[in-house]
Amino acid sequence: MDLKNLGNSIVNIADEISKTATNASQKAVSSISKSAESIDLKKIGEVTNDTVEGIQKIAGKASVKVKEKADKSTEVLSNVMDVNGDGQIDIEDIIIMGLRIPGICIKRDEFLYSEFMKDYPQEIIDDVITFNPAHAGITVKEIEKYANEVIKYERNCVSGISAALSVPGGFSMAATIPADIAQYYGYMLRVTQKLLYLYGFPEIDVTEKGKKFDTETLNILTLCLGVMYGVAGANNALKAVARALGTGIQKQLMKRALTQGTVYPIVKKTAKWFGVKMTKEVFTGFFKHAIPVVGGVIGGGLTYMSFKPCCDKLKVSLQDTLLSNPSYRTVEEENIVAVDIQDAEK
Repeated sequence: MDLKNLGNSIVNIADEISKTATNASQKAVSSISKSAESIDLKKIGEVTNDTVEGIQKIAGKASVKVKEKADKSTEVLSNVMDVNGDGQIDIEDIIIMGLRIPGICIKRDEFLYSEFMKDYPQEIIDDVITFNPAHAGITVKEIEKYANEVIKYERNCVSGISAALSVPGGFSMAATIPADIAQYYGYMLRVTQKLLYLYGFPEIDVTEKGKKFDTETLNILTLCLGVMYGVAGANNALKAVARALGTGIQKQLMKRALTQGTVYPIVKKTAKWFGVKMTKEVFTGFFKHAIPVVGGVIGGGLTYMSFKPCCDKLKVSLQDTLLSNPSYRTVEEENIVAVDIQDAEK
């Protein structure tokens, strides 16, 4: 074959290939066009709308279910925690719940004996129990060592319990949240009693009589918790109580000051502050507990971090009162209990 004929043949073959490709493309486009014409865009819109509406309905039902469960859990929590039956969650409820936990109430004589028996002779221990550590000649610095050990021990105990109670998840945790809070404040009450006794306070009545605790005791503990959290006025009020006890005030007059006299408004103010705090703690705690395992880590960790600073504030306050420091000089703000004494003598 010569070159001219070869060239013509190549051209013919190229033309055939081009025609074939063009026909194939036209057929493909035609097929796609016919398929597109057969699609009912209206139906697609209806299906899409139905799907969206379905999702919205499911989401709406789920939201209602969650809200119903949350509302029910809130109601359960409120009923469980309102132990004094006054229709609200307040610090008195928490103190009562805490004191009802086995092991929270501290016997003064037993505690002081067990603390000082390791380092002091019997005659010093007898003086400590009959009067108080400061009266027995034990310095504030020495007493602080015992106080720090008390805080450290109770802190480790409550942190482990908080982590354990925080592990299960879900709405079923509603019943254990009061336990978590009661345990936390229960151990704060243990520290409070021990610090009160180390720093000179007499025995406080923590026995329950007919499902009722002594109002004077509840109010002293309220003031102590107020000092722990820096509530305005609580520190001076507690020092005023210590001053009154240090000067030998009669029990009846002390009771009057705490339950209806000059200290009482500060107790009520402290309780009101805690009422707001309790409500937040209970329900933020509820959602914290809804996260299993992680909740335990968070619960235990936060408890460990928050417990000691609160206890240290109370320790510092009690270190410098007429009961714990023989050379202590009172300030004007601490004379509030004297008003009750003067009124009673008129």
